[in-house]
Amino acid sequence: MNWDDLRIVTAVRDEGTYAGASARLRIDETTVGRRLARIERALGWRLFEAVDGVRRPTRQCETVLAHIQAMAGHVAEIGKVGESLPGLSGRFRIASTNAVAEELLAPRANTLLVRNPGLALQFLTSSENVKFSRWAADLAIRLRKPDKGDFTISKLAEVRLYFIEPVAAAGFEPVVCGYPEDLGSIPESQFLKARGLQQRARCVTDNVRVIRGLIQSHQALGILPEHSCADLLADRRLRATLLPRRRDVWLLVQNHLKRDPAARAVIDWARDCFHEFAKG
Repeated sequence: MNWDDLRIVTAVRDEGTYAGASARLRIDETTVGRRLARIERALGWRLFEAVDGVRRPTRQCETVLAHIQAMAGHVAEIGKVGESLPGLSGRFRIASTNAVAEELLAPRANTLLVRNPGLALQFLTSSENVKFSRWAADLAIRLRKPDKGDFTISKLAEVRLYFIEPVAAAGFEPVVCGYPEDLGSIPESQFLKARGLQQRARCVTDNVRVIRGLIQSHQALGILPEHSCADLLADRRLRATLLPRRRDVWLLVQNHLKRDPAARAVIDWARDCFHEFAKG
């Protein structure tokens, strides 16, 4: 079904003749007849009957016209979308780790979304780096700086890291939470290696929430970023040591979005989410 053809059905009903519909829509009368015939062939029944020189809609046509009227209403509403959504608009896909999305982005997303009714955010959470070359996301927040890529990259923050262990471990040896081999260069792995702990790790993961859960049991030790351990720092059954090195956080943005006003608002919001950690 073609919307232009369906408009002809309404025009013929309103004007009563092909000539009247032709004048109203400013198309040739022959075209009116040809397009109506095309619809009738597709449907398998007639739309109009000639009664005293006037085209009267058949019973089936009346049903079709009700649908056409509803469609016309939707078309009119589409034209008003810009008026009903003041300000910025757009849907942006943001890739990050689960911990970053849950602990930093989600709690602050309402501020951006309430202020801008036309904006929508889609969170893509994974421990794996998003494939920007495949346009899998519009923005990404990474804890490792990419070597290269066709995108804009800037530092968001330098997050403090804490080595947290049980104060009293009488009768048992705390479980060491370490990292996979491919993360050997990060500050967390380097610290554990320097203390001879990485090779003793019995829980190997890159998932911050898993490490946090074990540390909370007071029977494990590991390293957490400051945004994941605020309450643990106040736990008297745990001892926290600030690491000398911090973890860099990087923002990646598809190049074509740099000058887009809506994208700039999302980028500025992402920076605000890390503002307290960017101050040092």
